[in-house]
Amino acid sequence: MRVAYHVTYNMDVSEDICQEAFIRFYEKNIDFRSVDEAKYWLIRVTKNLAINVMKRKSREQAMVDKIKKAPKVPVRNGEDALIDSETRTLVREAVEKLPEKLKSVLVLKEYADLNYKQIAGILHISESNVKVRVHRARKIMESMLDREEMHVS
Repeated sequence: MRVAYHVTYNMDVSEDICQEAFIRFYEKNIDFRSVDEAKYWLIRVTKNLAINVMKRKSREQAMVDKIKKAPKVPVRNGEDALIDSETRTLVREAVEKLPEKLKSVLVLKEYADLNYKQIAGILHISESNVKVRVHRARKIMESMLDREEMHVS
C-alpha cells in the first residue's frame, strides 16, 4: 500500500492498485520458493501498476489541456446551416446536369482533389484539355446557379 501511495499520492487509487496486484497474484498462482520472493513480486507488480496509472493520468491530462487550448469552433446558427445545405444541394444538382465529359473532370478535380496531370492520365486526354474542360464546367455551373459570385474552385 505504501509503494502505491508514494507513486500516486492518492489513497483511493492506491487501494485499487493493491487490490489489482493481489488479484493478479491469485490468478497467476505462481509457486514462490519463499515468502520474500512472493513479497518482492507483489511489490514489483504494485509499483508497475501505480506507474501505469500515473502515465495514463498524465496522458489524459495532456489531452484535456490540448482540448482546452484548441480554438473554439464557432457555433453556427440554423439559418447559416440551412443556406449551406441548400447551396450544396444546388451545386450537386448542377453538377449532375453537366455533360459527362465536363462532369467527370470537375468531379475528379474538385471532389477527388486530383491535379490536372493525374486527371489527364485517368481520362487519357491531354492536360490542356483537362484545364479547358474544368474551366468550361465551372462557367456552366456559374450560369446554372445564376450567381456570379459563387465559384466552384
